[in-house]
Amino acid sequence: MAAAPHRQPAPSPRPPAADEPALARPVERLAAVQDRLAGWISDLTTLHDLTERLVRTDTLESAVHEALRAGAALVGARRGLIALEPADGLGPDTTVGLGLGASDIGHIETLPRDSAPHARLLDGRPGAGAGEGRTGPGGLREITHPHIARDEDLDPRHREVAARLGYAASHAVPLTARSTGLLGAAVWLYDEPARPTERQRHLLGLYVRHAAEHIARQVDLARARSAVATVREELLPTRLPRVPGVRLAVRHRTGPRGGGDWYDVLPLPEGALGLCVGGVTGSGPDALAAMGRLRASMRAYAVMEGEDPVAVLSDLELLLRLTEPARSATVLFGYAERTPSAADGPEAGTRVVLAGAGHCPPLIVGPERTEVVETALSAPLGMLACWEAPSVEVDLAPGETLLLYSDGLLHRTGEPLERAFTRLRAAAVAAVPAVRADPDALLDHLLRSVLPGERDGAGGAGGGTAGAGGEVRDARDAEDAVLLAACF
Repeated sequence: MAAAPHRQPAPSPRPPAADEPALARPVERLAAVQDRLAGWISDLTTLHDLTERLVRTDTLESAVHEALRAGAALVGARRGLIALEPADGLGPDTTVGLGLGASDIGHIETLPRDSAPHARLLDGRPGAGAGEGRTGPGGLREITHPHIARDEDLDPRHREVAARLGYAASHAVPLTARSTGLLGAAVWLYDEPARPTERQRHLLGLYVRHAAEHIARQVDLARARSAVATVREELLPTRLPRVPGVRLAVRHRTGPRGGGDWYDVLPLPEGALGLCVGGVTGSGPDALAAMGRLRASMRAYAVMEGEDPVAVLSDLELLLRLTEPARSATVLFGYAERTPSAADGPEAGTRVVLAGAGHCPPLIVGPERTEVVETALSAPLGMLACWEAPSVEVDLAPGETLLLYSDGLLHRTGEPLERAFTRLRAAAVAAVPAVRADPDALLDHLLRSVLPGERDGAGGAGGGTAGAGGEVRDARDAEDAVLLAACF
């Protein structure tokens, strides 16, 4: 009988080796995946929050400041700057700092362009050195100086400025948009030797691409606003004329879209003076163009028949119907001359003939009175088949001021027109004698009283003050506002 085959005992389960990777265990592998997913969710949440803050900015300056702040948070830096130099050469060329004063930025701008990291990116030459000229995640070029004091390849001036300003490392990236190409470059500064981690670089790359597109849109808007402001300034008087016996002052506040309000002071033959405030409907470049045409025509008509304000407005109305049939306009025109019977006396008065088309009534402000000039109630130009309304004549005593203004001043209060006009008149009544006697002081007083949020207008014929950086603080600020004062 054959012997039974020898059977090896079944091997007992092998205990895991002490150095076996933890990820080999299913439970721990799942935990690692969960940790990675949690990290991704955290990163996406951070990017979402930062980009939401960015898209809420509505000016170029605020967008650049927000991009700097967010980038510093992503790479763990405390300071930085963005240098804007759009590749098309149309500007704006500017440098904005985070945690840097004007003198600090000035020191950094003294660096040779072949050493300053943001300048090298702007010039399209990252260079070659320790940690420099890398291509980061997503193809974003980067220049990193992890230890500036020990980097012998850097220009000595670079190390000197870094030591003076107290930063030890830097990380720079370009700002590039699809529509405009290279916009500028950003650099963040570390207080201690450091470099961003791979994760930080990845998040920064994602954010910078989005930020560059938003900044490019704000650059386009800033250029458009600048162009509109330039056109507006060219269409309005750059300064008021010098007229013997008359002191003039004007304040012009404009909305960001460039409204069609205008003013004019025109010396006329025989020592007379033409005064005008008006506005066309609409806003933007087309309204500015229409305003420029009407103002130029008004000047021509005032020279030809200014002593008859009704004829001046009748001619203007005919021109408006022929050239701007879809528009209307409000105008107030006054023809002022010294009283003939007292022309040689030391206390000669002034006679003013006024005609208005749908415009707010002017005010007379003097040492003894504050009165409303009741002009004839009339429709704006372009609203009727044929416009005509009677003129009104007023006599001003020496030292009295005639105040003309646009309805935008009343609209900016946000109140009904009647209540806003009452506030304006009350402010004129409350002016002290010294303010009444000075047209500039009177206009500043009225602006402070009627529009408390407005800043004093130092520039006589200056442009608008819609808000810091040009943004609209409120929907009412979109209205133009004009105040013109003539003290005889």
